[in-house]
Amino acid sequence: MNEATVGAIASQAMAVAFKVSAPVLLAALTVGVIISVLQAATQIQEMTLTFVPKVLAIAAVLLLAGPWMMRTMTGFARQLFAMLPMLAK
Repeated sequence: MNEATVGAIASQAMAVAFKVSAPVLLAALTVGVIISVLQAATQIQEMTLTFVPKVLAIAAVLLLAGPWMMRTMTGFARQLFAMLPMLAK
């Protein structure tokens, strides 16, 4: 195993991590911005008002995108395991 192989595997791992985490992060960001705008407009500064909708949005995204996330991660893991004999040489 050389430096180029390690770099390629690390690059693929980062790409998979970004791809898998993007739906959850975007949902939390979107809900957070919407709630922040509502709080600024109404001047209600309640901490649970930001926490509960974010948790619900993240749970909904995980329910909807969870199977895709698992397929993506298991596909990457299978690819790594398939590469093991070649990497051991």
